[in-house]
Amino acid sequence: MNAAIRERRQTVQKEAVRQALEEATGFISATQLHQRINTEGTPIGLATVYRQLNALAESGHADTIPVPSGQLFRACEPGAHHHHLVCEECGTAVEIEPSDEEWIRDTAARHGFTVTRHILEVFGRCADCAAA
Repeated sequence: MNAAIRERRQTVQKEAVRQALEEATGFISATQLHQRINTEGTPIGLATVYRQLNALAESGHADTIPVPSGQLFRACEPGAHHHHLVCEECGTAVEIEPSDEEWIRDTAARHGFTVTRHILEVFGRCADCAAA
């Protein structure tokens, strides 16, 4: 395959991953996203989906959270620090603002730590999943 065709294909696949992630209603796995993209008619390999999701996360255009089954992703605005309530069943996520982030720094300082970063995700079941 010549370089121009390969570059165009990679751009189409990159855009397909970005768009599918933005259309997802909450956190989603790479496997789920891969199935969605292929079902919609864009042939793409699972490894490519992982590469593109990780690139989006590294650039700040996607959030990622570890879960027992692996890793989940969600589109986000770069540069805006935020936290989430996450439904463990359907992946729905709501951005939240903890009441006092100073508590994190104070707690760390009391134990001799200097905070370089933090991640706060609260997991549970959304109202729809709890009712089901």
